[in-house]
Amino acid sequence: MIHSTAIIDPSAKIAQGCEIGAYTIVGADVELGEDCIIGPHVVIKGPSKIGKRNRIFQFSSVGEDPQDLKYAGEKTELHMGDDNVVREYATINRGTAGGGALTSIGSHNLFMAYIHVAHDCMIGDNTVFANGASLAGHVNVKDHAILAGFACVHQFCTVGEHAFIGLNSVANRDVPPFMMAVGNYAEARGINKNGLRRRGFTETTIGALHKAYIALVRQRGDRTKAVESLAALAAEHEEVQRFVSFIESSERGIVR
Repeated sequence: MIHSTAIIDPSAKIAQGCEIGAYTIVGADVELGEDCIIGPHVVIKGPSKIGKRNRIFQFSSVGEDPQDLKYAGEKTELHMGDDNVVREYATINRGTAGGGALTSIGSHNLFMAYIHVAHDCMIGDNTVFANGASLAGHVNVKDHAILAGFACVHQFCTVGEHAFIGLNSVANRDVPPFMMAVGNYAEARGINKNGLRRRGFTETTIGALHKAYIALVRQRGDRTKAVESLAALAAEHEEVQRFVSFIESSERGIVR
C-alpha cells in the first residue's frame, strides 16, 4: 500500500498495514507503527517514532528540524502515540538539544488544519487543536485540553487538563486545569463547565471547582489563606486538589 511515487529512506521502518500516498517522503530513522495512513505530499523526517493507526493528511510536515536559531543539527526526536489525526498543512517539529531533545505527543489527539507544534512541546492524550492553533517551544499541554481556532500559547507555558483556550486567544501564562481562558492576552473566564459536563463530571465537582476558581483566580487576596480555606474541599474532591496544586506550582504565573 505504498504508492510508486513515494520516497522511502532505506532506514525507515514501516509496519504492516500502513498506507503511504503519492509523492510522500518518509525520511531516515522514521518508524511508522501498524495501520498508519499517510496521505499524499506528506513529509515525515526523523528521527521520529510514530505509533499505530495514526492518520496524517496531505501537505503536512511531521518531524522536521526545529525552528530555533540555536539548533545546529543535533540528533533530536519526535515521538507520537497511537490514533492521532493530523490534518492538512499541519507542522510538527522535533526537539532541541537544550530543551530535552524531544517533542512528545500522546494518543487520540486531533490536530486540525494549519496547526503548529514547535520544538520540545509535550502534549498529552485526547487534546483538540482547532484550525490554526499554535504552540511556541517548550509548551506543555495536558490531557483533554482544547485550543480553539487560531489560539496561541507562549513558550514555556503549561495548559492544564480539561482547560479551554478560546478563539483567537493568546495565553502568555499558565492556564490552570478545568478553566477557560479567552482574549488577547488571555484572561480567565471561569471553569470550563460545558466541557466538563460533556466528559461526565458531576455538578457537585463542577461546583467545587468553581469555588476554588473564585478563591484562587478571581479574588486577589491572600493566596495562602485561600488555599487553607479550600483544604476541606480539596480533600473531598481530587480535581480541586489538582487545581490548587497546579496554581501553587506555576512558575510563569497563571492566567487571571
